[in-house]
Amino acid sequence: MKKIILISFLMCLFSFCLTLTGCGEKWSEIENGAIRLVTNEGGQTLGYSTTSGIGLITAHGFAFKDLNKNGKLDVYEDWRRTTDDRAKDLASKMSIEEIAGLMLYSLHQSIPAGSDGPFAGTYNGKSFQESGAKASDLSDQQIKFLKDDNLRHILVTSVDSPEIAAQWNNNVQAMVEGIGLGIPANNSSDPRHGATASAEYNAGAGGTISIWPGSLGMAATFDPEMVRQFGQIAAQEYRALGIATALSPQVDLATEPRWGRISGTFGEDPQLASDMARAYVDGFQTSYGHNEIANGWGYTSVNAMVKHWPGGGPEEGGRDAHFGYGKYAVYPGNNLADQLKPFTEGAFKLEGKTGAASAVMPYYTISYNIDTKIRENVGNSFSSYIITDLLRGTYGYDGVVCTDWVITADETAVDSFNGRPWGVEDISVVDRHFKVIMAGVDQFGGNNGAGPVIEAYKKGVKEHGEAFMRARFEQSAVRLLKNIFRVGLFENPYVDIEKSKNTVGRPEFMAAGYDAQLKSIVMLKNSNSALPLKESVKVHVPLRFQPANQGILGFGATEEKVDYPVDIELLKRYFLVTDNPDEADCALVFINSPDSGSGYSAEDVKAGGNGYVPISLQYSEYNAEFARDPSIAGGDPFEKSTNRTYKGKTVAASNRTDLDLILNTKKLMKDKPVIVSVTVSNPMVFSEFEKAADAIVVNFNVQDQAVLDILSGAAEPSGLLPMQMPADMKTVEEQFEDVPHDMLCHMDSEGNIYDFGFGMNWSGVINDERTGKYKR
Repeated sequence: MKKIILISFLMCLFSFCLTLTGCGEKWSEIENGAIRLVTNEGGQTLGYSTTSGIGLITAHGFAFKDLNKNGKLDVYEDWRRTTDDRAKDLASKMSIEEIAGLMLYSLHQSIPAGSDGPFAGTYNGKSFQESGAKASDLSDQQIKFLKDDNLRHILVTSVDSPEIAAQWNNNVQAMVEGIGLGIPANNSSDPRHGATASAEYNAGAGGTISIWPGSLGMAATFDPEMVRQFGQIAAQEYRALGIATALSPQVDLATEPRWGRISGTFGEDPQLASDMARAYVDGFQTSYGHNEIANGWGYTSVNAMVKHWPGGGPEEGGRDAHFGYGKYAVYPGNNLADQLKPFTEGAFKLEGKTGAASAVMPYYTISYNIDTKIRENVGNSFSSYIITDLLRGTYGYDGVVCTDWVITADETAVDSFNGRPWGVEDISVVDRHFKVIMAGVDQFGGNNGAGPVIEAYKKGVKEHGEAFMRARFEQSAVRLLKNIFRVGLFENPYVDIEKSKNTVGRPEFMAAGYDAQLKSIVMLKNSNSALPLKESVKVHVPLRFQPANQGILGFGATEEKVDYPVDIELLKRYFLVTDNPDEADCALVFINSPDSGSGYSAEDVKAGGNGYVPISLQYSEYNAEFARDPSIAGGDPFEKSTNRTYKGKTVAASNRTDLDLILNTKKLMKDKPVIVSVTVSNPMVFSEFEKAADAIVVNFNVQDQAVLDILSGAAEPSGLLPMQMPADMKTVEEQFEDVPHDMLCHMDSEGNIYDFGFGMNWSGVINDERTGKYKR
């Protein structure tokens, strides 16, 4: 018996010694190219590069990355500790220069970098085409801001392929892993799942990435669960591309029908937008099962940066705040409360365990006269009332706040697309950075250089002392670091390239996106059951004139052309096609909603005007006899007047030929049906042509194939209008920019009113659970 007891004691002692010495490891390591993968039994999987120079530390049988190469296990390197503990420990170890770099968010980065334009890059001093570099190599500019400026948040735009995106991410992570404290890069993306109209969907086939309707189309489904599904799928695709933050959703209310960014919103209804925002963020941020690390966060989580606090929708006259002529958001209905709901009742009140969107982006706008404390009219990110008092104080938000892009640079003209320092044009770049920091913001969007942030810190030291400013910088560092820790990037920031190829655009993801596109299409009119069309029907599709578009900074520029508005070969798979209206059984007319411009005209200035012109939602010439005079807000260093009225001025849509196309086609077809398909980006005045159409369907940026599936009856329309369609421009001028559902809506020849929540299926007007819940 004594012998047995002695043996048991020795075995226990041996086990205890193994624990103390780090022996008896509970981890194993394999090599995958330049990446080593370490599996901890019952713990987290580590990934590190053989080129970064870091090693491993073992403790209690587990492996940890020695990111700062000091040979000991620091709190921030210990994946068993809480995110809060790790973030605070790391922030305390960072230099001010390193924190300043963490507070930067890069300008737009295409992979590989373009050779011209504002976001061009070079490789060893040469353009990509001349350099011989691989598409996944880092550009000179990227190497500089990662190494010299300690930048760790990169906005990725276009990529050549999923494989290139994955390899580029691995190259970035290998570089930064070996620098300083080994902080990984948190790569991000603007929405990238939108449809190209001409793209084709093949059931069972994969694609470059799943294709979904735009946000307005998602709203038209009135189905938050579908949006949650989108978030879950998109998050998997993002992580496979090396992207861990989504600069979305855009939850601004579309209460100003002329605003140019309505297509990116969930419509004008506060309840619907709140439910969509909640579902979107839950889908992106929540990991489940073995993918969860803690509190809903994990390896398939993507941080959601909800935008734009406190609501970018109520732009006076619909002019956008990317430009000085659109810097003011106004509240004639005293209705800030509704603008906040998609944030406070949606993105900040999740059903999932992550609790709230991990980041918020304020809009460029000056929220005019909203500051009731110091009554300062400055851009939202410069306002301590908007950020500290309202967002962080009243609503208790303690996540990351990141400015919109390039707000600290100088403005050069009221219509220039560069710096947007609204309300603080007269102070220095450094002072603007300081004001943003003191307002409670953590990060600067579109700033590649740490210099102004460091100088702002020095200014703060002079005014408040070293201890105060160090604490303020660490506060932001902790918030930023938590979003990197939560998604597992400190343990393994690398992606498996083969897995990426097999994840992005997976067939079931493509099918889900296409199904959502079908559900987003709204049928507004179906006189005499003109739809669905039979397979044997012979259709006439008139050629459409497409005006030239200059784009912005050369991006999105197109030349004018006259062509079929859809792929004619695709159309022939559905119907017989003829160019002769006399031979056709019906006509299909494809158009876009009216586009009358931005609301500002340099030509008007040359003619002695103030530059401001109407934004019209109709095709034909419009004279703004009912416009506001004087404007609610105004003023810019490059303007003499503060009155931005455009009363009495006239504009017409650049695509007014779309109206002619419908009316002329109706004449040619005589009594035969004319079916109109409209791609909608804003509310529009249907009274100009509705009586000439036997059927009308609208879509919010989907593939042409989805529209044809509806027209042919392969799928039944089920979408509902996510916004009102005005009866005329008078009601548009008289509505309040900050108030939803306040326009007189169009009534068609069938007696139907094109109001929020209206839509038809083959049986008639839709009345179901969705309309019962949301329709006003």
